[in-house]
Amino acid sequence: MKAIDSLSQFHRLLSLPEPRHPLVSVINLAQTVFLQDEIWDGFINRFYCVALKREAKGKIRYGQQHYDYDSGVLSFTAPNQVQQLDLKNMECGSGFLLIFHPDFLLQHELANSIHQYGFFDYAVNEALHLSNEEEANLITILHKIDEECRHIDKYTQEIILTLIESLLKYSNRFYERQFLTRKNNNSDLLTRFGQVVDAYFKSDVQELLTVQAVAAQLNLSPNYLSDLLRVHTGQNTQQHIHEKLIAKAKEQLSTTSLSVSEIAYALGFEHAQSFSTLFKKKTKVSPLEFRQAFN
Repeated sequence: MKAIDSLSQFHRLLSLPEPRHPLVSVINLAQTVFLQDEIWDGFINRFYCVALKREAKGKIRYGQQHYDYDSGVLSFTAPNQVQQLDLKNMECGSGFLLIFHPDFLLQHELANSIHQYGFFDYAVNEALHLSNEEEANLITILHKIDEECRHIDKYTQEIILTLIESLLKYSNRFYERQFLTRKNNNSDLLTRFGQVVDAYFKSDVQELLTVQAVAAQLNLSPNYLSDLLRVHTGQNTQQHIHEKLIAKAKEQLSTTSLSVSEIAYALGFEHAQSFSTLFKKKTKVSPLEFRQAFN
């Protein structure tokens, strides 16, 4: 698998001049022309990408799935993800692409906090749909970043990273707005989520239910599902799974004579001690103490 290691290499592949700054660039999509190169058949980007696009069309493979490239307005990709573009059906349309190398974040607090922005691990089809006002707000920030790249001095990194952080914080706000305003779609997702979890605990459990397994059944990325649930319910996916698991454990402890180990294995735990630790953490009592309260 080939890698696009530098912003300069990426600029050349889009028929663009060298970037003004070696580690951060704002690209006007209307000015790009994809070079015919086999690298698009499968590549790894070494940098962060934030794409604000209009009238873009095509197919992109990101991770393990294919998506319509025009299904959304603002999308995010993290470094070192496998991607694939179908140039035969690709139209860049208009918009902007912010790219920045992880090295640009070094010795700045954003190097640690950027991992808190879960949308870098959302699927492409979970893009953020912006209102005209929201889009104008972000474009203003992108223009400021582009302008700052023209003046490289001792202030450049701090100013640009402050702007990038503002863009990410606005994106967090806009995503929460999207979670809340798409009530009909999200209500259906929440119902399906409950059905998936309920069906799991009614079946013959083979292993612990994971966030990844639930998200896969709903055709969502794990981070998107957790953020959606947190906005609507105040709990992320793992917390919901644990809540259901503890409820099932309480039922077994209070209505059956199964041992703690048998209940643990029936719920998918490899080790009974792991089950006991989780149970006590959530209930403040051990499984045996909980059972004794019913005797």
